[in-house]
Amino acid sequence: MDSLQLARALAAPIQTIGAAFYFDPGTRERAHELGLNAYEFYGLGRAGVMGDVEPARVLEVFAFFSPAAIEGIYSGPRARRAPLATARDHLEAAYAFAERTFGALGPDALERVGAGGRRVAEGARAGEAPLAEGYLAIADPVEPLHRGYLGAILLRELRGGVYLGALRALGVSPAAASYLEGADSFALHGFTDADAPEVTDELRAARAAAEDRTDERMAELLGALDGSADEFAAVVAAMRAALDEPVAAGH
Repeated sequence: MDSLQLARALAAPIQTIGAAFYFDPGTRERAHELGLNAYEFYGLGRAGVMGDVEPARVLEVFAFFSPAAIEGIYSGPRARRAPLATARDHLEAAYAFAERTFGALGPDALERVGAGGRRVAEGARAGEAPLAEGYLAIADPVEPLHRGYLGAILLRELRGGVYLGALRALGVSPAAASYLEGADSFALHGFTDADAPEVTDELRAARAAAEDRTDERMAELLGALDGSADEFAAVVAAMRAALDEPVAAGH
């Protein structure tokens, strides 16, 4: 498997793995302990890795969300809790999820994703993936379960930043890209029918081209990995399978 094949093989599972803790029951419970709902914890916690930034900056980075959604998931809770502190709480919720889920994976496998994901994310250009940069700045865990899961999160945020850049370079609005994901995704991100773009063959082709550009850029970045691409992909596949059959650490 070469780097481009690896980029394509990782795209779907990394998206799922890295987001799996967001609305997990344990994460929801932690949100409530902090006086937030699950969506507020998600928005303030995820964006908070960038520090106490203005909502306009969050909208720029969370570009697949509407301004109204950013108001609900970031601006409102920001008035009640510090973003960076919430980001650290959100990471702790991620690590707790990892402990409930990836206990069947050995530490060497988890270290492969943890160290590899970090090395790949560190190779990005400044500003290419702001959320990945934020996670790199605030967290470098030692525990293999935590380290492995953070590696997956980093790869997810890195690909998201690369994809957003590719869309913008091709003149595709993130709202249009969200619409092409499906009506449910479009509504979940705070858009209404009035925001729907005109869907043309040109729009679909440009979005597909953005996916191709994202794969190509991710392949460049994944070239920093040590060891076998096939082995790396196999560990990520095992992490994805663990979401369906979780094993808690120590069991």
